[in-house]
Amino acid sequence: MTFAEPVTLAGRRVVLEPLRATHAEAMEAAAADGELWKLWYTSVPAPGCMAGEIERRLGLQRTGSMLPFAVVDATGTVVGMTTYMNIDAIHRRVEIGSTWYAKRAQRTGLNTEAKLLLLTHAFDGLDCIAVEFRTHWMNQQSRAAIARLGARQDGVLRNHQIASDGSLRDTVVFSIIASEWAAVKSNLSYRLASAGA
Repeated sequence: MTFAEPVTLAGRRVVLEPLRATHAEAMEAAAADGELWKLWYTSVPAPGCMAGEIERRLGLQRTGSMLPFAVVDATGTVVGMTTYMNIDAIHRRVEIGSTWYAKRAQRTGLNTEAKLLLLTHAFDGLDCIAVEFRTHWMNQQSRAAIARLGARQDGVLRNHQIASDGSLRDTVVFSIIASEWAAVKSNLSYRLASAGA
């Protein structure tokens, strides 16, 4: 048994189910809502590439370094993807990342609940000591969303990666540690109970 086994995490607005090859067509449709592959500062599979990306993530799942999820809204429609990645079983750490949502699912409270589900499973289910988030320096929307979760910025990894277009990515690193989890959980639960979650 690996540290992080496939699991379904369900809330009122969203269900995170283990990613499967059969999700490819629905994922293509979700990514088309907003033409997300055109966002240069993030990585969403272009049309025709979704099946390959799903297989890549499932391959990493087989090695124990990733646990990918399909994001399904309350109507049962696939609206995106999210992942536990860079799983470190020895030190009980995961990164939540490689997340994207169809345009219609953005700013709806869905992300808040998805993150609450992932964080609850990480801290209360897997007994993680820390959960990390990383994003492109230029992705202001993602940086703001991560900060709203209650994560703290740890630093910036300059020239951290080479993008597919050859540009250099500065990566902003955030984390939530176990001692902060109770306050973060209360904040996210309060936000979800409020109309503006």
